[in-house]
Amino acid sequence: MKVWVVFILVVLALANLLLLGTSRVRACVRIVAFQGAALGLLPLIAWPGATGFRPIFIAFVTVAMKGVIFPWFLFRAMRDMTVRREVEPHVGYTLSIVAGLAFLGLGAWLASRAPAPAFEFSTTAMSVALATVLTGLFVIVSRRMALTQLLGYLMLENGIFAFAFSLDIDAGLLVEMGILLDAFFAVLVMAVAITHIHRSFDAIDSSMLSSLKDTRS
Repeated sequence: MKVWVVFILVVLALANLLLLGTSRVRACVRIVAFQGAALGLLPLIAWPGATGFRPIFIAFVTVAMKGVIFPWFLFRAMRDMTVRREVEPHVGYTLSIVAGLAFLGLGAWLASRAPAPAFEFSTTAMSVALATVLTGLFVIVSRRMALTQLLGYLMLENGIFAFAFSLDIDAGLLVEMGILLDAFFAVLVMAVAITHIHRSFDAIDSSMLSSLKDTRS
């Protein structure tokens, strides 16, 4: 089990870097979906004795929503869109990957100095969680497409779940259920908003919203 926990945490960290270096939006959706589904399995793998109804149910709901329902909403929003790539982000992809590596280093440094529960995976999980939160925030501010910014929000939520996991399994599950509900409504609302933005501007570049002016006399 130890090997699998470390493997999932490494995959989460690599997913952050892969998202920062990928321009294809569909690939980005799949990366975030895979990251979220892997996170849903993490508590059950880390604590094989947690076989009660609650952790199993929450793991199932987390994997289903992050790995299936969220991508379905996003792919549905993309169905009528002609834009498939993030062509001109505010920050280039090479520099974004460098920033992602810096976030990993910063997360490890902060985790090594933070008081944490004395279980085996706390420091490692916390460092990956902090790096994921920072990566999500970076994607939100460095990308132009509204859909890619939404993926940054979902990655931020993944980081919060990983951080809660690094503290305590029960607290992590409770926090995740509340945040997961917020994420569901955020994805639903943003998917509708992205569709309307595309219909109005024939693009999903959020910077175009600045062109809106108050036409009231």
